[in-house]
Amino acid sequence: MGGHHHGQILIDPSRRRRANLILWILLAPIGIAALLGSILLWPTGTEIQPLNDPYGTGPGVSMATGTVTETRTEACPSSMGLEEVGGKELSCEISYITPATGGAVFALEVPPETVKSRPLKPGDHIKYLDLSGVSSDSSTPYVFVDFVRTIPLSILAIGYVIVVCLVARWRGIRALLGLVGGLVFIILFMLPALMEGKSPLLVGLVGSTVIMFAALYFAHGFSARTSTALLGTLFGLGVTAGIAVWASDAAALTGATSDTSITLNTVAPNLSLSGLLLCGLLIAGLGVLNDVTITQSSAIWELAEIAPNSTAHQLFTSGMRIGRDHIASTVYTIAFAYAGAALPILILSSLYDQPLVDSLSTGEMAEEIIRILVGSIGLVLAIPVTTAIAVAVVKATGTSVESEEPRSRGRRAMRV
Repeated sequence: MGGHHHGQILIDPSRRRRANLILWILLAPIGIAALLGSILLWPTGTEIQPLNDPYGTGPGVSMATGTVTETRTEACPSSMGLEEVGGKELSCEISYITPATGGAVFALEVPPETVKSRPLKPGDHIKYLDLSGVSSDSSTPYVFVDFVRTIPLSILAIGYVIVVCLVARWRGIRALLGLVGGLVFIILFMLPALMEGKSPLLVGLVGSTVIMFAALYFAHGFSARTSTALLGTLFGLGVTAGIAVWASDAAALTGATSDTSITLNTVAPNLSLSGLLLCGLLIAGLGVLNDVTITQSSAIWELAEIAPNSTAHQLFTSGMRIGRDHIASTVYTIAFAYAGAALPILILSSLYDQPLVDSLSTGEMAEEIIRILVGSIGLVLAIPVTTAIAVAVVKATGTSVESEEPRSRGRRAMRV
C-alpha cells in the first residue's frame, strides 16, 4: 500500500492563508476580549475572609487522624445512665483508635448513620475531633468526623494518568496538563472573583473562554482543525449562557437549595448564590461541548481525505450523520451522569406523597433538570455549526488530514 495517496488534495497556499486569516479574524477579538476581561475581573483578594477551620474547632479542640484497630458493639458512652423503653441499655458501635501521632489507644463512638452506610473496619484511617482538652470528665472526648481518603484517591488519580498517557501518549499528556491548567485558573481566578461579588455571568464567560482557548490549542496544536472546533465550542458556550440566563430567571432558581449553599451565603456575603448557579451551568458543559466539537471537526477532515472530490453538501451531510450519532450518545451521557449524581434527591422526591410534576419542580430537582437541558441544547446546536465551519474551511483550503497531523517519522507536518 506504499505510495498510496488517493486521499490527498493539493493545497493552494493563498487559499490556505486566506482561510486561516478568516479564522483568526473571528477568534482573535474573542480571545483578546477574554484576556482583557480576566485582567479587569481579576480578584484583588481584599474582600475574601478565609475560614481558619472547616470544622469550627476552638480552643482546646483539635482535629487529628488515627487508625482503627478494633470495633465492638458496647454500651454507648454518650448515653450512660439512660435506658430504652423496656429497661434495655442502649448499645453502639465502638471503634478503638490508635492516634497517628502516637499515644494510647482510645474508644470512639461511631455515629449510627456511618454504621448503617459503611461501618468502620480495622485498618481504616479516620479523622476525629479531640475534645479531651476541653473537659476532662467528658464521656465522649473523641468525635468521629470522616474517613481519610488520601490513599484511594491518589491511587485512582495515578491510575487515570497512566491509562491516559499509555493510550493517548503525548496528546494525552498535553490534555492532562491542559486540565491541570484549567483547574488552576478556576481556583485562582473564577472562585475568588465570584466571592468578591464580580458578575457571575461575566466571570463564567471569560473564564470558560480562556480555558477553552488554552486547553484546545495546547492539547491539539495550532491548526485550522483546532480553530474550527474552538469556534464551534464558543458558539455552544454562547448559546448555553443565553439560555442559562433566561432559564435561571424564568424558573426563579435561587441556588440556596443545599446546606453548602446556605453556609456560603453566611461566610461569603458578597457571593450571589443564583449567580453561582449560573456560572456553574456554563462550566458544567465545557468538557462535553469540547468533546463533540473536536470530534466533528476531525470527522470532516477525515471525510475530506477519504472522498476528496465530495461537494460541500455531501461533506456536511456525511458529517451530520456522525454528529447525530454523537448527539444521541452524548445526550444519554449527560442525563445519566446527572441522574446518578442526583440519586438521593430523586429517591427522596419519590417518597413524598405529591404529584410527579410538583416533585420535579422543587428547587433541587429544577436545578438538576435545567442543568441537563441547558447544557444539552448548547451541545446539540454546536454540532451543526461546527460541521458547517469545518466544511467551509476544508473546501476553502483544499486540505487533507495529512496536512493537519504531524508525521510519525518526526518530520513536522504542514499545518493549516
